[in-house]
Amino acid sequence: MREVRDDLGRTVKIPRKLDRAISLAPSLTEMIFAIGAGDKLVGVTTYCNYPAETASIEKVGDTQTPNIEKIIALKPQVAFVSTASQLEAFTKTLEEQGIAVYVSNPKNLDEVFKDLGQLGDMFGRSAAAEDLVISLSGRASFVRHQANYHAEGSDKSVEKPKVFVQVSKEPLFTIGSDSFLTALVEQAGGVPATKDVPTAYPKLSKERAASLNPDVIILSDSDDNREPNLAFKDSKAVKNGRVYRVNADILSRPGPRLVDALEEIASKLKEKGK
Repeated sequence: MREVRDDLGRTVKIPRKLDRAISLAPSLTEMIFAIGAGDKLVGVTTYCNYPAETASIEKVGDTQTPNIEKIIALKPQVAFVSTASQLEAFTKTLEEQGIAVYVSNPKNLDEVFKDLGQLGDMFGRSAAAEDLVISLSGRASFVRHQANYHAEGSDKSVEKPKVFVQVSKEPLFTIGSDSFLTALVEQAGGVPATKDVPTAYPKLSKERAASLNPDVIILSDSDDNREPNLAFKDSKAVKNGRVYRVNADILSRPGPRLVDALEEIASKLKEKGK
């Protein structure tokens, strides 16, 4: 056995050779596959739908209420979870069965890169993880450089657009100061309209939303979130046709595809609208 430290600062004892693991978050499933350790997963949640290989892995329930009996029956060495609330729900039960619980909860893109490196070390895939992080961080650095070009270059008259990220239409949820997406929007070249609103995903009144008058609206694309809330009908974003849909999965999962989201948002912010 050896000791590792998770994202909550907890010391977790894991086997030196990790062969059987459970992932209880889609973002973690994507990270484990990205470093080439997907074959070590013996169970994932019903929400774990990427990459395609996840379809053949045993499902252990959803993210918040997994089937503990099924997890124990699969005999994993480690269960990977993404939040403290998940941790509190079943850590004691799993640890009594000799199953370690590791929390990965990155707050921004750099922490995603750090966690990929840590997972690579845990699964014996350090070289693959290092190559992946170099590639992803290079892409992210290029976007950041491009986004800051006008501010640092000759055309300093160009203002960064105010961006509203609509997580759900009704009720109206967005991103706040604690969301990893707030930093992502800034790195893509925008000014998050709600960056000073407390919590990660605050609910806004229509009056407050209307007062923000964003230049750009990003919709987390899902069946019930494909149009801006009516609070934005008179906003600059709607009037100028600067409303964009971005795949909900790449927006909501702090994993390797977050770089795809960064690139897509940056591309949208460069568009001129009507």
